[in-house]
Amino acid sequence: MPDGANAILVRRRRREQVAGPRAGFGARGNRPLAVLAAVFVLAQLVLVRPVLGLGWDEIVYVSQVTSHHPAAFFSAPRSRGVSLLVAPVASWSSSVPLLRVYLALLSGLALYLALRAWRGLFPTRVLVLGGALFASLWMTLFYGPQAMPNYWVAIGALIGVGCFLRAREERPAPVVLWGLAAGAALMAWMRPTDAVYVALPLLVLALVRRRRRLLLALVAGLAAGAVPWVIEAYVSYGGLGERLAEASRIQGGLGWQIAVDDQLRSLGGRALCRPCTGSMPNPVVTAWWFALPVLAGLGLAVAARARRPERTLVPLACATSVALPYLFMIGYAAPRFLQPTYALLALPVADALWHLVRTPGGAWRPVAVPLVALALAGHLAVQVAVLDGAVSRNTESRRDWGRTADALHRLGVRTPCLLTGHEAIPIGYYTGCSSGATSGNNENTTAADILRTAERLPVAHLSPAGGTPPRYARSWPVHRISDLDVRVAPGR
Repeated sequence: MPDGANAILVRRRRREQVAGPRAGFGARGNRPLAVLAAVFVLAQLVLVRPVLGLGWDEIVYVSQVTSHHPAAFFSAPRSRGVSLLVAPVASWSSSVPLLRVYLALLSGLALYLALRAWRGLFPTRVLVLGGALFASLWMTLFYGPQAMPNYWVAIGALIGVGCFLRAREERPAPVVLWGLAAGAALMAWMRPTDAVYVALPLLVLALVRRRRRLLLALVAGLAAGAVPWVIEAYVSYGGLGERLAEASRIQGGLGWQIAVDDQLRSLGGRALCRPCTGSMPNPVVTAWWFALPVLAGLGLAVAARARRPERTLVPLACATSVALPYLFMIGYAAPRFLQPTYALLALPVADALWHLVRTPGGAWRPVAVPLVALALAGHLAVQVAVLDGAVSRNTESRRDWGRTADALHRLGVRTPCLLTGHEAIPIGYYTGCSSGATSGNNENTTAADILRTAERLPVAHLSPAGGTPPRYARSWPVHRISDLDVRVAPGR
Protein backbone atom coordinates (compact mmCIF):
# COMPACT_ATOMS: atom_id res chain seq x y z
CA MET A 1 0.00 0.00 0.00
CA PRO A 2 2.77 2.55 0.76
CA ASP A 3 4.31 1.70 -2.60
CA GLY A 4 0.98 2.42 -4.25
CA ALA A 5 0.66 5.78 -2.53
CA ASN A 6 4.21 6.71 -3.52
CA ALA A 7 3.53 5.73 -7.09
CA ILE A 8 0.46 7.97 -7.19
CA LEU A 9 2.51 10.91 -5.88
CA VAL A 10 5.31 10.26 -8.37
CA ARG A 11 2.83 10.13 -11.25
CA ARG A 12 1.21 13.36 -10.06
CA ARG A 13 4.58 15.15 -9.92
CA ARG A 14 5.47 13.89 -13.38
CA ARG A 15 2.17 15.14 -14.78
CA GLU A 16 2.80 18.59 -13.24
CA GLN A 17 6.33 18.71 -14.67
CA VAL A 18 5.18 17.69 -18.15
CA ALA A 19 2.26 20.10 -18.04
CA GLY A 20 4.53 23.03 -17.15
CA PRO A 21 5.90 24.36 -20.43
CA ARG A 22 3.49 22.54 -22.72
CA ALA A 23 0.21 23.51 -21.11
CA GLY A 24 -1.73 25.88 -23.29
CA PHE A 25 -3.58 29.01 -22.31
CA GLY A 26 -6.84 27.08 -22.57
CA ALA A 27 -5.92 24.54 -19.89
CA ARG A 28 -8.61 23.42 -17.47
CA GLY A 29 -8.88 25.16 -14.14
CA ASN A 30 -9.24 28.73 -15.36
CA ARG A 31 -12.62 29.25 -13.73
CA PRO A 32 -11.21 29.96 -10.24
CA LEU A 33 -8.91 32.58 -11.79
CA ALA A 34 -11.88 34.19 -13.52
CA VAL A 35 -13.80 34.30 -10.23
CA LEU A 36 -10.81 35.91 -8.51
CA ALA A 37 -10.58 38.55 -11.26
CA ALA A 38 -14.30 39.29 -10.96
CA VAL A 39 -14.02 39.72 -7.19
CA PHE A 40 -11.03 42.03 -7.73
CA VAL A 41 -13.06 44.23 -10.08
CA LEU A 42 -16.01 44.32 -7.68
CA ALA A 43 -13.74 45.21 -4.74
CA GLN A 44 -12.30 48.16 -6.66
CA LEU A 45 -15.73 49.51 -7.52
CA VAL A 46 -17.02 49.13 -3.96
CA LEU A 47 -13.97 50.15 -1.91
CA VAL A 48 -12.34 52.79 -4.12
CA ARG A 49 -15.55 53.95 -5.84
CA PRO A 50 -15.72 55.34 -9.39
CA VAL A 51 -16.51 58.87 -8.19
CA LEU A 52 -12.93 59.42 -6.99
CA GLY A 53 -11.60 62.41 -8.92
CA LEU A 54 -8.43 62.37 -10.99
CA GLY A 55 -5.13 62.77 -9.14
CA TRP A 56 -2.15 64.89 -10.16
CA ASP A 57 -0.29 62.23 -12.17
CA GLU A 58 -3.52 60.93 -13.67
CA ILE A 59 -4.30 64.43 -14.90
CA VAL A 60 -0.99 64.58 -16.73
CA TYR A 61 -1.62 61.25 -18.47
CA VAL A 62 -5.32 61.74 -19.24
CA SER A 63 -4.94 65.33 -20.47
CA GLN A 64 -2.66 64.14 -23.28
CA VAL A 65 -5.53 62.42 -25.08
CA THR A 66 -8.69 64.22 -24.00
CA SER A 67 -10.26 66.96 -26.08
CA HIS A 68 -11.99 68.48 -23.05
CA HIS A 69 -8.91 69.87 -21.26
CA PRO A 70 -5.54 71.34 -22.31
CA ALA A 71 -2.62 68.94 -22.14
CA ALA A 72 -0.50 69.29 -19.00
CA PHE A 73 3.31 69.41 -19.11
CA PHE A 74 4.72 65.92 -19.78
CA SER A 75 8.05 65.52 -17.97
CA ALA A 76 11.00 63.33 -18.95
CA PRO A 77 10.41 60.32 -16.65
CA ARG A 78 6.89 59.72 -17.95
CA SER A 79 5.89 57.37 -20.74
CA ARG A 80 2.88 57.56 -23.07
CA GLY A 81 1.59 54.08 -22.25
CA VAL A 82 -1.03 55.18 -19.72
CA SER A 83 -2.30 57.91 -22.04
CA LEU A 84 -2.85 55.36 -24.80
CA LEU A 85 -4.43 52.94 -22.32
CA VAL A 86 -7.12 55.46 -21.33
CA ALA A 87 -7.59 56.90 -24.84
CA PRO A 88 -10.54 54.61 -25.78
CA VAL A 89 -12.61 56.39 -23.11
CA ALA A 90 -10.84 59.68 -22.32
CA SER A 91 -10.61 60.74 -25.97
CA TRP A 92 -14.38 61.18 -26.24
CA SER A 93 -15.74 61.40 -22.69
CA SER A 94 -14.83 63.57 -19.71
CA SER A 95 -16.69 61.26 -17.30
CA VAL A 96 -14.39 60.16 -14.49
CA PRO A 97 -16.76 57.39 -13.23
CA LEU A 98 -16.85 55.91 -16.74
CA LEU A 99 -13.04 55.96 -16.88
CA ARG A 100 -12.83 54.32 -13.45
CA VAL A 101 -15.20 51.51 -14.42
CA TYR A 102 -13.31 50.96 -17.68
CA LEU A 103 -9.95 50.72 -15.88
CA ALA A 104 -11.35 48.45 -13.16
CA LEU A 105 -12.72 46.03 -15.73
CA LEU A 106 -9.49 46.17 -17.72
CA SER A 107 -7.35 45.58 -14.63
CA GLY A 108 -9.44 42.53 -13.69
CA LEU A 109 -9.10 41.06 -17.18
CA ALA A 110 -5.36 41.73 -17.09
CA LEU A 111 -4.97 39.95 -13.74
CA TYR A 112 -6.82 36.94 -15.12
CA LEU A 113 -4.59 36.74 -18.20
CA ALA A 114 -1.43 37.25 -16.14
CA LEU A 115 -2.29 34.35 -13.82
CA ARG A 116 -3.19 32.15 -16.78
CA ALA A 117 0.36 32.62 -18.05
CA TRP A 118 1.48 30.57 -15.02
CA ARG A 119 -0.85 27.62 -15.60
CA GLY A 120 1.15 24.40 -15.34
CA LEU A 121 3.99 26.06 -13.45
CA PHE A 122 2.08 26.09 -10.16
CA PRO A 123 -1.14 24.33 -9.11
CA THR A 124 -4.33 26.32 -9.52
CA ARG A 125 -4.70 26.73 -5.75
CA VAL A 126 -1.31 28.48 -5.62
CA LEU A 127 -2.23 30.78 -8.51
CA VAL A 128 -5.53 31.72 -6.87
CA LEU A 129 -3.93 32.42 -3.50
CA GLY A 130 -1.03 34.30 -5.05
CA GLY A 131 -3.37 36.38 -7.16
CA ALA A 132 -5.53 37.09 -4.12
CA LEU A 133 -2.52 38.16 -2.07
CA PHE A 134 -1.48 40.66 -4.72
CA ALA A 135 -4.99 41.85 -5.54
CA SER A 136 -5.89 42.45 -1.87
CA LEU A 137 -2.98 44.80 -1.17
CA TRP A 138 -4.35 48.29 -0.61
CA MET A 139 -2.13 49.82 -3.28
CA THR A 140 -3.31 47.24 -5.86
CA LEU A 141 -6.96 47.98 -5.15
CA PHE A 142 -6.32 51.72 -5.02
CA TYR A 143 -4.38 51.97 -8.28
CA GLY A 144 -6.24 49.30 -10.26
CA PRO A 145 -8.92 51.76 -11.45
CA GLN A 146 -6.52 54.69 -11.75
CA ALA A 147 -4.66 55.98 -14.79
CA MET A 148 -1.23 55.09 -13.43
CA PRO A 149 1.53 52.87 -14.88
CA ASN A 150 2.82 50.72 -12.01
CA TYR A 151 0.00 48.17 -11.86
CA TRP A 152 0.44 47.56 -15.56
CA VAL A 153 4.18 47.06 -15.18
CA ALA A 154 3.32 44.44 -12.56
CA ILE A 155 0.92 42.70 -14.95
CA GLY A 156 3.48 42.78 -17.74
CA ALA A 157 6.07 41.32 -15.37
CA LEU A 158 3.76 38.45 -14.40
CA ILE A 159 2.95 37.67 -18.03
CA GLY A 160 6.54 37.98 -19.22
CA VAL A 161 8.17 35.92 -16.47
CA GLY A 162 5.45 33.26 -16.62
CA CYS A 163 5.77 32.86 -20.38
CA PHE A 164 9.58 32.85 -20.12
CA LEU A 165 9.40 29.90 -17.74
CA ARG A 166 6.88 28.10 -19.94
CA ALA A 167 9.16 28.50 -22.95
CA ARG A 168 12.08 26.54 -21.54
CA GLU A 169 11.73 23.67 -24.00
CA GLU A 170 13.64 23.73 -27.28
CA ARG A 171 10.65 24.60 -29.46
CA PRO A 172 8.13 26.44 -27.31
CA ALA A 173 4.61 27.07 -28.58
CA PRO A 174 4.31 30.33 -30.56
CA VAL A 175 1.61 31.59 -28.20
CA VAL A 176 4.10 31.41 -25.31
CA LEU A 177 6.73 33.41 -27.20
CA TRP A 178 4.11 35.96 -28.16
CA GLY A 179 3.10 36.15 -24.50
CA LEU A 180 6.71 36.78 -23.50
CA ALA A 181 7.03 39.56 -26.07
CA ALA A 182 3.67 41.06 -25.06
CA GLY A 183 4.57 41.11 -21.37
CA ALA A 184 7.88 42.81 -22.10
CA ALA A 185 6.24 45.31 -24.43
CA LEU A 186 3.57 46.18 -21.85
CA MET A 187 6.21 46.90 -19.21
CA ALA A 188 8.30 49.04 -21.56
CA TRP A 189 5.21 50.78 -22.86
CA MET A 190 4.37 51.90 -19.32
CA ARG A 191 7.80 52.44 -17.73
CA PRO A 192 10.85 51.57 -19.88
CA THR A 193 13.34 51.72 -17.01
CA ASP A 194 11.28 49.35 -14.84
CA ALA A 195 10.98 47.00 -17.80
CA VAL A 196 14.76 46.80 -18.11
CA TYR A 197 15.20 46.01 -14.42
CA VAL A 198 12.55 43.27 -14.52
CA ALA A 199 14.03 41.76 -17.68
CA LEU A 200 17.69 41.76 -16.58
CA PRO A 201 17.63 38.26 -14.98
CA LEU A 202 15.69 36.91 -17.97
CA LEU A 203 18.18 38.37 -20.43
CA VAL A 204 21.11 36.91 -18.50
CA LEU A 205 19.47 33.48 -18.27
CA ALA A 206 18.60 33.44 -21.98
CA LEU A 207 22.17 34.43 -22.90
CA VAL A 208 23.83 31.91 -20.60
CA ARG A 209 21.65 29.08 -21.87
CA ARG A 210 21.87 30.30 -25.46
CA ARG A 211 18.10 30.36 -25.91
CA ARG A 212 17.96 32.51 -29.02
CA ARG A 213 14.21 32.40 -29.51
CA LEU A 214 13.54 33.50 -25.94
CA LEU A 215 16.16 36.21 -26.22
CA LEU A 216 14.71 37.44 -29.52
CA ALA A 217 11.13 37.51 -28.18
CA LEU A 218 12.20 39.33 -25.01
CA VAL A 219 14.34 41.93 -26.78
CA ALA A 220 11.70 42.46 -29.48
CA GLY A 221 9.04 43.05 -26.83
CA LEU A 222 11.19 45.51 -24.90
CA ALA A 223 12.09 47.36 -28.08
CA ALA A 224 8.49 47.53 -29.30
CA GLY A 225 7.36 49.05 -26.01
CA ALA A 226 10.27 51.46 -25.60
CA VAL A 227 10.56 52.78 -29.17
CA PRO A 228 7.98 55.58 -28.68
CA TRP A 229 9.80 56.73 -25.53
CA VAL A 230 13.17 56.69 -27.31
CA ILE A 231 11.81 58.55 -30.35
CA GLU A 232 10.29 61.18 -28.07
CA ALA A 233 13.66 61.50 -26.33
CA TYR A 234 15.28 62.61 -29.58
CA VAL A 235 12.36 64.75 -30.72
CA SER A 236 11.69 66.62 -27.46
CA TYR A 237 14.69 66.19 -25.15
CA GLY A 238 17.76 66.29 -27.36
CA GLY A 239 18.57 62.60 -27.20
CA LEU A 240 18.26 59.49 -25.06
CA GLY A 241 21.11 60.42 -22.72
CA GLU A 242 19.66 63.88 -22.18
CA ARG A 243 16.23 62.48 -21.36
CA LEU A 244 17.65 59.98 -18.89
CA ALA A 245 19.70 62.74 -17.25
CA GLU A 246 16.64 65.01 -17.01
CA ALA A 247 14.56 62.15 -15.60
CA SER A 248 17.24 61.53 -12.97
CA ARG A 249 17.29 65.22 -12.04
CA ILE A 250 13.51 65.37 -11.65
CA GLN A 251 13.62 62.34 -9.39
CA GLY A 252 16.19 64.00 -7.15
CA GLY A 253 19.27 62.44 -8.72
CA LEU A 254 19.62 58.66 -8.97
CA GLY A 255 22.43 57.21 -6.89
CA TRP A 256 23.15 55.51 -3.61
CA GLN A 257 20.21 56.56 -1.43
CA ILE A 258 18.59 54.25 1.11
CA ALA A 259 14.81 54.54 0.77
CA VAL A 260 13.80 51.40 2.69
CA ASP A 261 12.50 53.46 5.60
CA ASP A 262 10.69 55.76 3.16
CA GLN A 263 8.88 52.78 1.65
CA LEU A 264 7.88 51.63 5.13
CA ARG A 265 6.43 55.05 5.92
CA SER A 266 4.45 55.04 2.68
CA LEU A 267 2.74 51.75 3.60
CA GLY A 268 0.41 53.66 5.91
CA GLY A 269 -1.56 54.96 2.94
CA ARG A 270 0.60 57.80 1.61
CA ALA A 271 0.34 58.02 -2.17
CA LEU A 272 3.63 59.93 -2.37
CA CYS A 273 6.22 60.22 0.38
CA ARG A 274 8.33 63.22 -0.76
CA PRO A 275 9.81 64.42 1.48
CA CYS A 276 9.27 61.30 3.52
CA THR A 277 9.12 62.53 7.11
CA GLY A 278 7.01 61.69 10.11
CA SER A 279 6.67 58.61 12.25
CA MET A 280 6.49 55.03 11.05
CA PRO A 281 3.06 53.41 10.68
CA ASN A 282 1.81 51.02 13.34
CA PRO A 283 3.82 47.76 13.23
CA VAL A 284 0.58 45.94 12.40
CA VAL A 285 0.51 47.85 9.11
CA THR A 286 4.09 46.99 8.13
CA ALA A 287 4.28 43.41 9.46
CA TRP A 288 3.41 41.87 6.09
CA TRP A 289 6.31 43.72 4.46
CA PHE A 290 8.82 41.99 6.74
CA ALA A 291 7.08 38.63 6.28
CA LEU A 292 7.46 38.79 2.49
CA PRO A 293 11.18 37.91 2.23
CA VAL A 294 10.82 35.19 4.86
CA LEU A 295 7.93 33.52 3.07
CA ALA A 296 9.63 33.99 -0.31
CA GLY A 297 12.71 32.21 1.05
CA LEU A 298 10.51 29.39 2.32
CA GLY A 299 8.90 29.19 -1.11
CA LEU A 300 12.33 28.80 -2.68
CA ALA A 301 13.19 26.03 -0.23
CA VAL A 302 9.92 24.26 -1.05
CA ALA A 303 10.64 24.55 -4.77
CA ALA A 304 14.19 23.26 -4.36
CA ARG A 305 12.96 20.27 -2.38
CA ALA A 306 10.39 19.54 -5.11
CA ARG A 307 13.18 19.82 -7.73
CA ARG A 308 11.60 22.79 -9.50
CA PRO A 309 13.74 25.68 -8.19
CA GLU A 310 13.75 27.68 -11.41
CA ARG A 311 9.99 28.33 -11.26
CA THR A 312 10.51 30.17 -8.00
CA LEU A 313 14.06 31.46 -8.34
CA VAL A 314 13.43 33.36 -11.59
CA PRO A 315 10.48 35.44 -10.33
CA LEU A 316 12.38 36.10 -7.09
CA ALA A 317 15.38 37.35 -9.08
CA CYS A 318 13.18 39.63 -11.23
CA ALA A 319 11.34 40.92 -8.15
CA THR A 320 14.66 41.75 -6.50
CA SER A 321 16.18 43.47 -9.54
CA VAL A 322 13.16 45.77 -10.05
CA ALA A 323 12.97 46.59 -6.32
CA LEU A 324 16.62 47.59 -5.84
CA PRO A 325 16.41 51.01 -7.58
CA TYR A 326 13.41 52.03 -5.48
CA LEU A 327 14.97 50.84 -2.25
CA PHE A 328 18.54 52.06 -2.73
CA MET A 329 18.75 54.58 -5.59
CA ILE A 330 16.00 57.13 -5.07
CA GLY A 331 15.43 59.69 -2.34
CA TYR A 332 11.69 59.32 -1.87
CA ALA A 333 9.00 56.64 -1.97
CA ALA A 334 5.54 55.72 -3.14
CA PRO A 335 3.94 52.34 -2.41
CA ARG A 336 3.00 51.87 -6.07
CA PHE A 337 6.68 51.80 -7.08
CA LEU A 338 7.05 48.25 -5.72
CA GLN A 339 3.91 46.80 -7.27
CA PRO A 340 5.89 44.71 -9.81
CA THR A 341 7.92 43.28 -6.93
CA TYR A 342 4.81 42.39 -4.94
CA ALA A 343 3.22 40.73 -7.97
CA LEU A 344 6.26 38.54 -8.66
CA LEU A 345 6.67 37.59 -4.99
CA ALA A 346 3.01 36.66 -4.61
CA LEU A 347 3.23 33.23 -6.24
CA PRO A 348 6.31 31.95 -4.34
CA VAL A 349 4.74 33.28 -1.12
CA ALA A 350 1.46 31.51 -1.91
CA ASP A 351 3.39 28.30 -2.59
CA ALA A 352 5.04 28.63 0.83
CA LEU A 353 1.71 29.22 2.58
CA TRP A 354 0.18 26.14 1.02
CA HIS A 355 3.21 24.16 2.16
CA LEU A 356 2.64 25.40 5.70
CA VAL A 357 -0.97 24.24 5.82
CA ARG A 358 -0.75 20.98 3.85
CA THR A 359 1.57 18.01 3.99
CA PRO A 360 3.22 16.62 0.80
CA GLY A 361 0.56 13.93 0.86
CA GLY A 362 -2.24 16.50 0.76
CA ALA A 363 -3.40 16.28 4.40
CA TRP A 364 -4.22 19.47 6.31
CA ARG A 365 -1.96 20.45 9.20
CA PRO A 366 -4.39 20.96 12.11
CA VAL A 367 -2.27 23.55 13.95
CA ALA A 368 -1.01 25.55 10.97
CA VAL A 369 -4.36 25.93 9.20
CA PRO A 370 -6.08 28.16 11.78
CA LEU A 371 -2.89 30.15 12.41
CA VAL A 372 -2.33 30.91 8.72
CA ALA A 373 -6.04 31.63 8.21
CA LEU A 374 -6.02 34.04 11.17
CA ALA A 375 -2.90 35.79 9.87
CA LEU A 376 -4.38 36.19 6.39
CA ALA A 377 -7.68 37.49 7.79
CA GLY A 378 -5.81 40.04 9.92
CA HIS A 379 -3.69 41.05 6.94
CA LEU A 380 -6.80 41.58 4.81
CA ALA A 381 -8.46 43.66 7.52
CA VAL A 382 -5.38 45.89 7.78
CA GLN A 383 -5.23 46.37 4.01
CA VAL A 384 -8.90 47.36 3.84
CA ALA A 385 -8.46 49.81 6.72
CA VAL A 386 -5.43 51.47 5.11
CA LEU A 387 -7.25 51.58 1.78
CA ASP A 388 -10.25 53.28 3.37
CA GLY A 389 -8.02 55.99 4.83
CA ALA A 390 -6.18 56.52 1.54
CA VAL A 391 -9.43 56.80 -0.40
CA SER A 392 -10.88 59.29 2.10
CA ARG A 393 -7.80 61.52 2.04
CA ASN A 394 -7.50 61.52 -1.71
CA THR A 395 -11.22 62.08 -2.23
CA GLU A 396 -11.12 65.17 -0.01
CA SER A 397 -7.98 66.63 -1.61
CA ARG A 398 -9.47 66.25 -5.08
CA ARG A 399 -12.71 67.85 -3.94
CA ASP A 400 -10.60 70.77 -2.70
CA TRP A 401 -9.23 71.21 -6.21
CA GLY A 402 -12.79 71.22 -7.53
CA ARG A 403 -13.90 73.82 -4.98
CA THR A 404 -10.91 76.00 -5.86
CA ALA A 405 -11.82 75.69 -9.54
CA ASP A 406 -15.39 76.82 -8.78
CA ALA A 407 -14.05 79.87 -6.90
CA LEU A 408 -11.73 80.70 -9.82
CA HIS A 409 -14.69 80.57 -12.19
CA ARG A 410 -16.48 83.11 -10.01
CA LEU A 411 -13.41 85.36 -10.31
CA GLY A 412 -13.71 85.19 -14.09
CA VAL A 413 -10.96 82.61 -14.70
CA ARG A 414 -12.63 80.43 -17.29
CA THR A 415 -11.63 78.42 -20.34
CA PRO A 416 -9.46 79.33 -22.19
CA CYS A 417 -7.18 80.43 -19.35
CA LEU A 418 -3.78 79.86 -17.74
CA LEU A 419 -2.81 79.03 -14.14
CA THR A 420 0.69 79.22 -12.69
CA GLY A 421 2.21 78.55 -9.30
CA HIS A 422 1.24 76.15 -6.51
CA GLU A 423 -0.60 73.00 -7.75
CA ALA A 424 -1.27 74.71 -11.08
CA ILE A 425 -1.46 71.37 -12.93
CA PRO A 426 -4.31 69.72 -10.98
CA ILE A 427 -6.22 72.92 -10.24
CA GLY A 428 -5.74 74.00 -13.83
CA TYR A 429 -7.29 70.75 -15.04
CA TYR A 430 -10.30 71.08 -12.76
CA THR A 431 -10.69 74.72 -13.83
CA GLY A 432 -10.28 73.94 -17.53
CA CYS A 433 -7.08 75.99 -17.81
CA SER A 434 -3.63 75.35 -19.15
CA SER A 435 -0.85 75.25 -16.55
CA GLY A 436 2.54 76.92 -16.66
CA ALA A 437 5.71 77.01 -14.58
CA THR A 438 8.80 79.18 -14.97
CA SER A 439 11.00 76.90 -12.83
CA GLY A 440 11.05 73.50 -11.16
CA ASN A 441 10.34 70.04 -12.53
CA ASN A 442 7.43 71.22 -14.68
CA GLU A 443 9.11 74.27 -16.21
CA ASN A 444 7.51 74.95 -19.58
CA THR A 445 7.24 78.71 -20.00
CA THR A 446 8.75 82.10 -19.13
CA ALA A 447 7.52 85.16 -17.26
CA ALA A 448 7.43 87.10 -20.54
CA ASP A 449 5.20 84.44 -22.14
CA ILE A 450 2.86 84.53 -19.14
CA LEU A 451 2.50 88.31 -19.35
CA ARG A 452 1.82 88.12 -23.08
CA THR A 453 -0.84 85.48 -22.45
CA ALA A 454 -2.43 87.72 -19.80
CA GLU A 455 -3.04 90.35 -22.47
CA ARG A 456 -5.53 88.10 -24.23
CA LEU A 457 -6.63 85.38 -21.74
CA PRO A 458 -7.52 85.13 -18.04
CA VAL A 459 -4.35 84.28 -16.07
CA ALA A 460 -4.01 83.59 -12.35
CA HIS A 461 -1.12 82.74 -10.05
CA LEU A 462 -1.61 80.43 -7.04
CA SER A 463 0.53 80.45 -3.90
CA PRO A 464 0.13 79.20 -0.33
CA ALA A 465 -1.51 81.82 1.87
CA GLY A 466 1.06 84.44 2.82
CA GLY A 467 3.57 83.18 0.26
CA THR A 468 5.73 85.43 -1.86
CA PRO A 469 4.51 85.63 -5.47
CA PRO A 470 6.87 85.87 -8.45
CA ARG A 471 7.78 89.32 -9.69
CA TYR A 472 5.45 89.18 -12.69
CA ALA A 473 2.37 88.67 -10.43
CA ARG A 474 3.14 90.96 -7.47
CA SER A 475 0.95 93.81 -8.71
CA TRP A 476 -2.03 91.61 -9.54
CA PRO A 477 -5.12 91.82 -7.26
CA VAL A 478 -5.02 89.08 -4.61
CA HIS A 479 -7.94 86.93 -3.48
CA ARG A 480 -8.03 84.31 -0.70
CA ILE A 481 -9.45 80.92 -1.69
CA SER A 482 -9.22 78.41 1.17
CA ASP A 483 -5.51 78.27 2.04
CA LEU A 484 -4.36 79.83 -1.24
CA ASP A 485 -3.56 83.35 -2.33
CA VAL A 486 -4.86 83.76 -5.87
CA ARG A 487 -3.60 86.67 -7.94
CA VAL A 488 -5.60 87.32 -11.07
CA ALA A 489 -4.10 89.36 -13.88
CA PRO A 490 -5.95 92.63 -14.54
CA GLY A 491 -8.67 92.42 -17.17
CA ARG A 492 -7.77 92.80 -20.81
